[in-house]
Amino acid sequence: MTALELAERAVGHAEPGALAQVVRERSLLLRFAAGRPTQATAVDDVTVELAVIRRGHVGRAETNATDDESLVSCARRAAAAAASAAAAGDGVYPGFPARSEAPSFDGGHDAATAALDPGQGGAALGAAFEVAAEAGLEAHGIWTAAEVEHAVMAGGAALTERTTDAYMKVICIGRDGGRSGYAARTAVGAAELDPRGLAARAAAKALRSGEPAELAPGEYPVVFESHGVGTLLDLLGFSAFNGLAHAEGRGALSDRLGAKVAAPAVNLSDSPRFARTLPRAFDAEGTPKAPLPLIQDGVAHRVVHDVRSAALAGAASTGHALAPGGAPYGPHPTNLVLAGGGAANEDELCASVERGIYVTRLWYGNVVRPKETLVTAVTRDGTFLIEDGQVTRPLHDLRLTDSVLAILSAVEALTASLQLTSEGEFYGRRFATGVACPALRAAAVRFTGPAG
Repeated sequence: MTALELAERAVGHAEPGALAQVVRERSLLLRFAAGRPTQATAVDDVTVELAVIRRGHVGRAETNATDDESLVSCARRAAAAAASAAAAGDGVYPGFPARSEAPSFDGGHDAATAALDPGQGGAALGAAFEVAAEAGLEAHGIWTAAEVEHAVMAGGAALTERTTDAYMKVICIGRDGGRSGYAARTAVGAAELDPRGLAARAAAKALRSGEPAELAPGEYPVVFESHGVGTLLDLLGFSAFNGLAHAEGRGALSDRLGAKVAAPAVNLSDSPRFARTLPRAFDAEGTPKAPLPLIQDGVAHRVVHDVRSAALAGAASTGHALAPGGAPYGPHPTNLVLAGGGAANEDELCASVERGIYVTRLWYGNVVRPKETLVTAVTRDGTFLIEDGQVTRPLHDLRLTDSVLAILSAVEALTASLQLTSEGEFYGRRFATGVACPALRAAAVRFTGPAG
């Protein structure tokens, strides 16, 4: 039974006007550490979610069982949740989207990846182990691939799509537990991951010679690899582009739409059809997705909405619901794309830096003050000192504490090429997202001390 057929069955057991969302995940995940496999999982799971509206409130319930009795029980629980919320008074939710058809995006599904051949994952690990061992290092990381079938049925609308995603990260560490290096790749197809190339890049960072230097807290010019840029932009999605926060006056762009918020070189959009992202045609409420400019030439243009935040803002949903009725924390852009610039590579970005910091990636990032887009994170697995235009020696990891919009306002140059970046970790229903972005140089980024 397809996801769409199951969604139709589920809606048939619910009261009129209900919405059904069905997600079927088939995935493989291989973890490895110290040059050997440590965990292998295979998932073949289906989740049915039913949503019911009562007096402007949405009640939801889920089940992994697909028999009629379980679907009826799920529908009753969703109705009870909606009734309980409605007992407190009228809500603002206007109803699920009217019948619509979502465009079909080419390039979001790879048949070879959908086959989920564990041999492909094993070969990827073997290649990484070989490269790391030749360099005298240990390889740690993850390889994962999946096919996800998604369907939404509401108000006569029937939407469905199949997508694939693949991810691999390699962290090379010296056998004495010393310095480390990181490389990762996210793609629609597993054949694009290049395990040997990832391991080689990670090993090169771990092997860079020189005793790690220390820098005092302060502001420094920084060259961020795409991985670091992607983390910052994802955090910006929560603090600046969240339509619920914006409608409630908590967002960083409240009263700032139409104003300059970043350097003129910054052009950021949510682009679900972009070839180098993970394409999606519609959201959890069945609203079709379309390209949406967020910052153009440094000027803030839009925020993203689901049906609930749009109702509060007097706007229309932009197709960014993470759950039927809206996630508690609001909508989020899941296909962020930062346009590139004219620099050939990271070396060219470093060339004009007299003394600064090279950041491979950021770890444990958190939003401190959303209204200011103030975030904190630590550098990891490849932090280096830039001196006279050259990356010279390793640095002890540092804590970054700065405003993302301030960093984007300090952007001086970006590489022409983009990389799809992602954390690649899944702790619930699989929903793969990524940020397509270049590496960039910012004139001043604030660091508040060592990582520890």
